[in-house]
Amino acid sequence: MKCLILAAGYATRLYPLTENFPKPLLDVGGKTILDWLVDDIDTAGIVQEYIVISNHKYAGCFETWAQTKKQNITVVDDGTETNETRLGAVRDIQFAMDRLQLEDDMLVIAGDNVLDFSLTKFMAYAQEKQTSCIMRYYEPDDRKLLKCGVVTIDENDRILGMTEKSPTPATHWCCPPFYYYTKADAGLVRTAIAEGCHTDAPGSYIAWLCTKRAVHAMEMPGKRYDIGNLESYERVKAEYKGITR
Repeated sequence: MKCLILAAGYATRLYPLTENFPKPLLDVGGKTILDWLVDDIDTAGIVQEYIVISNHKYAGCFETWAQTKKQNITVVDDGTETNETRLGAVRDIQFAMDRLQLEDDMLVIAGDNVLDFSLTKFMAYAQEKQTSCIMRYYEPDDRKLLKCGVVTIDENDRILGMTEKSPTPATHWCCPPFYYYTKADAGLVRTAIAEGCHTDAPGSYIAWLCTKRAVHAMEMPGKRYDIGNLESYERVKAEYKGITR
């Protein structure tokens, strides 16, 4: 299995903090956000390579970070230099797959989220289901639903439908940016783009895929700390003490 880490965003809402430094390498609880994610995932012992996809502006920062890690980490530079010219998450996934000729099961995650639970639980769920999988959590705030990927599921967790940032969300089940693709489903990303799949939000690929293949949604077993602006970053730093997983 390969772990593809989406880290090509510019985090403009965190300027000036991230004007010349990537959000996934910000410190939370004495470690970078990426340290928390990679060190946790690595305890499962099933990821052979971690692939950080960066924009050109921050690639050097990730290369320096990778040299401090024991894991097998590859940094892929997508060549973009501004928020206006970014490829979008789905095109970044295809870019990395093409560059490294990836043909594997893949764990695809956003590199800027802090969690109080282990992602190994999600990985075990996906291996049990033997399908592509996502996570879901109940979001009671109608306003926040408008900014999220929202899923409808059946009694067996199978996704019946998914929308990204719909003005009329069908349910209160939101999807955080953590995905598992089977090898076969990872190979369909190019087809999805060709058929008009939106490419900015990573969940857009799942919205397309669930109309073609079985995809399951595990209920998220804990809390996700979202860092969207300077105020939320300071709040997360104050709240997050590191969780014994």
